[in-house]
Amino acid sequence: MAEALHTPIAYLKGIGPEKAALLKKELNVETYWDLLNHFPFRYIDRSKISTCRCIPETEGYIQLEGFIDTIQELGAGRAKRLQCRFSDDTGSIQLIWFQGWRWIKPNLLPGKKYRIFGRPKLNGAFWSIPHPEISPATEGTDVGFQPIYSSTEKLSAKGLHTRGLEKLIRSLIEKIDLNLLPDLLPEDLRSKNNFVRFAEALKNIHVPTNEQDHVQAKRRLVFEELFLLQLEMLLRKGLRKRSEQGYFFTKTGKNLSDLYHQKLPFDLTDAQKRVVREIHQDMKTGEPMNRLLQGDVGSGKTLVALITMLLAQGNGFQAALLAPTEILANQHFETIASLLKDLPVRAALLTGSVKRSARTPLLADLKNGSIDFLIGTHALLEDEVKFSQLGLVVIDEQHRFGVAQRAKMRHKSDLSPHVLVMTATPIPRTLAMTFYGDLDVSIIDELPPGRKPIQTIHRFESHRPQLYQFMREQIALGRQVYIVYPLIAESETLDFKSLEDGYHQISEAFPIPQFHVSMVHGKMRPEEKDREMQRFIEGTTHIMVATTVIEVGVNVPNASVMVIESAQRFGLSQLHQLRGRVGRGAEKSYCVLMTDYELSKESKKRMDTMVETNDGFKIAEVDLKLRGPGDLMGTQQSGALNLKVADLSKDQEMVIQAREEATLLYSEDPRLTSPKVLPLRNRMIEVFKNKPQWDKIG
Repeated sequence: MAEALHTPIAYLKGIGPEKAALLKKELNVETYWDLLNHFPFRYIDRSKISTCRCIPETEGYIQLEGFIDTIQELGAGRAKRLQCRFSDDTGSIQLIWFQGWRWIKPNLLPGKKYRIFGRPKLNGAFWSIPHPEISPATEGTDVGFQPIYSSTEKLSAKGLHTRGLEKLIRSLIEKIDLNLLPDLLPEDLRSKNNFVRFAEALKNIHVPTNEQDHVQAKRRLVFEELFLLQLEMLLRKGLRKRSEQGYFFTKTGKNLSDLYHQKLPFDLTDAQKRVVREIHQDMKTGEPMNRLLQGDVGSGKTLVALITMLLAQGNGFQAALLAPTEILANQHFETIASLLKDLPVRAALLTGSVKRSARTPLLADLKNGSIDFLIGTHALLEDEVKFSQLGLVVIDEQHRFGVAQRAKMRHKSDLSPHVLVMTATPIPRTLAMTFYGDLDVSIIDELPPGRKPIQTIHRFESHRPQLYQFMREQIALGRQVYIVYPLIAESETLDFKSLEDGYHQISEAFPIPQFHVSMVHGKMRPEEKDREMQRFIEGTTHIMVATTVIEVGVNVPNASVMVIESAQRFGLSQLHQLRGRVGRGAEKSYCVLMTDYELSKESKKRMDTMVETNDGFKIAEVDLKLRGPGDLMGTQQSGALNLKVADLSKDQEMVIQAREEATLLYSEDPRLTSPKVLPLRNRMIEVFKNKPQWDKIG
C-alpha cells in the first residue's frame, strides 16, 4: 500500500505528464500521497438552498434552485458578456459571464431547472451573480460539504481549479483502499483522546458528509501532525544527549562567588536564581547544554549570561558571547567589563571594527588562554579565531543567527561546548514548544525591583502640539527622547511619515542651540551610525530620530520618552521591543504611539494591547493570534516546519496536548521498540533517513 502512494501523479487518470509537471511546480505535488495531503482550506455547505428573496439577508456564497427565463448577449468587442435572468418561486436574479461564456451558452436551456452557486453582488437596484457555478438540478447534486482547495491561475487554466482538484482527489480516494494505510497513533492513545482512525480522518477531510465529520477529521490530523513534530524533537534531543560528549562543570569557582557575594549591588530576582540553578544543573551532567533563555526587555538576561560564563571560567574553560550587531556587542562588553572590575577575569571585544594591529595580539592571547571571555559579532565565526579551551557559547538574539553559524562555534572546541541561546523577544509557550522543542527552555518572568512600568499612551495627529510640549518638559528635566519612524524616505504608495521629513520637522520644532537632534538609520555607514549613537549615549543630543535600527542594543538610562510615529505600521512584538529602549533608568518613562484616526480593527487591537500591558508574553500571545506564527518567528523559520493542516495561531491547545502525549510516549519507550508503535517507528525512520544516526535512537 505504501508503495502505491509513491506512484507519480502523472499516472492518475486525467493528469498526464504536462499537468503532473505543473502540479509539481505550483503545489509541490508529485505523488498520490502528496495529492492526498493537499488539504482543503475551507468548506461550503452545499446542502443548503436559499431563495432569491433571501439574498439581501445573506453574506458570502449562496446556492439557488430555479429556472433560466431569458438569455442575452450584451455589449460589443471585449466588453461583450452573457446575461441570463434566473427565477425561483420568490423572485429573480441576474447571472452574468464576462469570460468563457461562448462555451457556457450552448448548455443553457430556458425552462430547464438548474442549481446555481456563487457570491451575489448588488448592482444598483438589482442582484446579480457573476460567473456562477451552474449544473442541472438533478437529485443529489452537490449535497453536503464542498471542500475548497488552494490553486493557482496556471493550474486553473488547465482545469485544475478547486473543483478540478476535488474531482481528482475523490477519484484517488475511490481508487485506493484507505483502510490499508497504517495508523501511526497507538490504539490506547487514540481511544484515550477519542480520535477517529487515520483512514476515516483522511477520507472525511476531503469528502465530509457533514460538519461533524469534518471537525473530527481535522482534529485527528492536526494532532497527528503536531504529535509527530514533537516526537521528532524529543528523539533529536535524546539523540544529541547520547551521541555528543560535553564538559563537566561541577565547580562554582571563586570569581563567581566573589561577584555574587561582594560585587553585585543588588540581589538576583527569584526568576534569575531559578534560571541559574537550571543552567548549572545542565552543566554538571557531562552532556552539552542546549538551553533557550527567554526574558523580557530589562529582565536581567545579561547578568545570567555572565554568571554562566563565570561557571565556565571557574572550571578552567573559556566562554564566547555572540551578538548580532556591533552596538549590542559593545553594550554587552561594557556591562560585563564593569561587573568584572577588580576580578582576575579578562574579557575582550572582537568585532569587524577591530583593526588588524589590535586583532593579532588579541587572537594570540585567546589561543594561549590569556583571555577568558570573548565578546563579539560574526567576527567570532572566522577561522582565524581559535580558543585554548572553549567550554561555553552564549548567543544573544539567537534568531538572527543561522544553524550553520551556531554549528561553526561548536566546532571551535574539542568536545561540544555548552550552549545558551537568549532572546528578548518573548515567544508564546506553544511556539517555543514547536520551534525550540529540542531545547530546554528557561524563562525570566519578573523584572528587577525598582523598575517602574513604562506608561504607554496612544495619541492622534491632532495631539502633536501637546506631545512637543511634553517633550520639551522632559528635556528640561534632563531627559532624552527617541522618535522612531517606519520609513527612511517618502513613498509614493504610503503616506506614513518618513524619517527624513520627520527629522526636518523635529529640527524646526526643537531648534539649535537650545536643542540638539541626531538621526540614525540602517542605510548610514557604520562609523556614521556609531558616531551619532555615541553622541546620544553621551547626552550631547537631546532627541534621537531613528528607524528600527535602535530596536535592539541601545542602552541609554537617561532616555525616558519613546515616540513611535505611524505606530500602526509596526507589529506588536516590535512595538514592545522599541518601548523597551526606555525605562532603563530610575525615572518614570513614557511610550507615545502616534497614529492617524483611521485604524483597522487589528491596528486598534495592537494599540489597545500596548496601552493595557507591559507584559511581553501577554503581548506575544495577542500577536500570535493577530498575525500568526510566520510573521512572529520569521517566514523562513516557520516555513521550515511545512505544516499542512495545523495552524499554530489557532491550535495552541492541541500543541500542548501533542507535547504532553509525545513526552509520555517517549518517557515510556525512548527507542520506540514496542510492537504497538511499529508504524510510528517506521515513520520516524523515514524522517531520519538522511541522517545516519537512527541506530542511536533505535
